[in-house]
Amino acid sequence: MSVIERAEVFVCSPGRNFVTLRITTSDGVTGLGDATLNGRELAVAGYLRDHVAPLLVGRDPARIEDMWQYLYRGAYWRRGPVTMTAIAAVDTALWDIKGKVAGLPLYQLLGGRSRDGVLVYAHASGTDVPALLDDVARLRDLG
Repeated sequence: MSVIERAEVFVCSPGRNFVTLRITTSDGVTGLGDATLNGRELAVAGYLRDHVAPLLVGRDPARIEDMWQYLYRGAYWRRGPVTMTAIAAVDTALWDIKGKVAGLPLYQLLGGRSRDGVLVYAHASGTDVPALLDDVARLRDLG
């Protein structure tokens, strides 16, 4: 049985804007979870490093719901934005691991594709109207 071997927290980007959790199993499978809480990045990073990561080591990464309940109900003070952001990062990383172990994209594990396309936004720009229209055409050609 695979167990969680380590959980690492990375803080990067100018202004400490992004916090990433990487969970590694004893089988060498890694999962990533986003733990960014703008304006409180270091609070989440510290909470993950000092309180959550030690609780993960040795646990079964396949028991995602059990882990969520354990982290959510186990803390004396719960439901604040720092705690919930940390739990979300663990949850996402564990789902990432589950998808990799199953050899399936995560959306397949969560019920399959639900649409044929998505709305997207692209920003067109140019130094004048003709350049702007050229950029619009370029973006349209990209789909």
